[in-house]
Amino acid sequence: MSSVIWVVIVIVGAAAGVAAGLLLRSRVQSGKARQAQEQATQVIKEAEDKKKEILLEAKEEVVKLKSEIEAENRQRRAEIGRQEKKLNQRMENLDRKVEAFERRERALTQKEQEIEAGLVRVEKLKQEQRQQLEVIAGMSSAEAKEQLLKLVEGETRDALAQRMRQVEAQMKSEVDENARKALAEALQRCASEVATESTVSVVPLPNDEMKGRLIGREGRNIRALEAATGVDLIVDDTPEAVTLSCFDPVRREVARLALERLIVDGRIHPGRIEDVVEKARKEVEANIQAEGEKLAFRAGVVGLHPEIIKTMGRLRYRFSYGQNMLSHSFEVAQLSAALATEIGADVETAKAAGLLHDIGKAVSQEAEGPHAIVGGNMLRRLDVPAVIVDAVAGHHGEAGSLGIYGFIVSAADAISSARPGARQESIEDYVKRIETLENIANGFTGVEKSFAIQAGREVRILVKPTEVDDLGALRLARDISKKIEEELTYPGQIKITVIRETRSVEYAK
Repeated sequence: MSSVIWVVIVIVGAAAGVAAGLLLRSRVQSGKARQAQEQATQVIKEAEDKKKEILLEAKEEVVKLKSEIEAENRQRRAEIGRQEKKLNQRMENLDRKVEAFERRERALTQKEQEIEAGLVRVEKLKQEQRQQLEVIAGMSSAEAKEQLLKLVEGETRDALAQRMRQVEAQMKSEVDENARKALAEALQRCASEVATESTVSVVPLPNDEMKGRLIGREGRNIRALEAATGVDLIVDDTPEAVTLSCFDPVRREVARLALERLIVDGRIHPGRIEDVVEKARKEVEANIQAEGEKLAFRAGVVGLHPEIIKTMGRLRYRFSYGQNMLSHSFEVAQLSAALATEIGADVETAKAAGLLHDIGKAVSQEAEGPHAIVGGNMLRRLDVPAVIVDAVAGHHGEAGSLGIYGFIVSAADAISSARPGARQESIEDYVKRIETLENIANGFTGVEKSFAIQAGREVRILVKPTEVDDLGALRLARDISKKIEEELTYPGQIKITVIRETRSVEYAK
């Protein structure tokens, strides 16, 4: 019973609690709804106020923009008005200028018409005057024009010839001055001996009895010596001396050494001769090598091929017009270096080219062609630099273009060969060269006389003034110099002087 009551009481209490909770919840929700409604009403009111405020600001902005736009429009209209006023003024100015141009054009057209009319009158007057002049002068206008052209041509030719002489004299003076300066500087640094050698060697004997021993029984000794050395042994009436004759200087030197040793030794017979000649040949070969090395060292040229050094040593026994080729090569090397210094070229290259320029003369007997080409081919085969090879091959103008070092070597070679005492020349060759110079000059038209003077270094030519004018004298000098260059071989240079003399003779009666 009590448990049932307690259950009922619990149920009733639970129901009462639920009812009380529901009632309390409803009251709380109604309070929040009123509060929310009040907040919504406040928000709506604030939004309305904000809307009114925004609308008011927008209206004020619109009014402000409208006033600005109207002010800008007024300003633009004023500017457009000013521009229209300027354009109207320009149009008025252009109209006035066009009118002025039209007036000027009408005036120019009128003047042109007057000028054309005047030209017609002038041409008519010129024709009338020409006809009158032709009648007075007795010649046509074409004839008068031809005569005038001849007169002007003669005056022009004289003026041109005079101007050419002035320019040529000025250029020659400048070139000669620079050349003299460079050559003087080069020559002051080089002094060499004069030519004294020839193609024969004289061997002294202790007595004339030695001549018989050299000849031997039935001439066997002299034949053995000549066969072993390749030279001619001349035994004549010259007291206590024999002569060795040969164009090959190396073989002549071998024979000279062998003969001197045979004379000192006294044992002269064919077997002994062959032994002594062989020893002398080896000694000369050693001397050739030593001379080549000495030459390269003196000249300051390094890095040469051994075959080049040996070939240069052979120049010790080679001569050209009595000038020793070894000394000549060293002299040309010095002159080439000095000239290269003066003109700003590479000194070492010029020195090497000058030292090797005549190396072909040491092998020219074994190869065909001019010695410059032979030497160039030899150096090219031994991998010598191309600039040196070209200078060596072309220093006589036989290989086309010379190049700067070819010109330097050619000039140095001419200086070394043409200096006084450098080379010997026979009387026959000298006379022949003089006659050839005069014959070349006399072979030209208009030449009256020619004279070779200063040992063939200058040719003076007298021309006929009626056949050769001043301009023709210049051409004649050039033509003669070119022909001399083509037909003659000579050291240095030859000066060509053409003299034209006009004489006017009149008699007073």
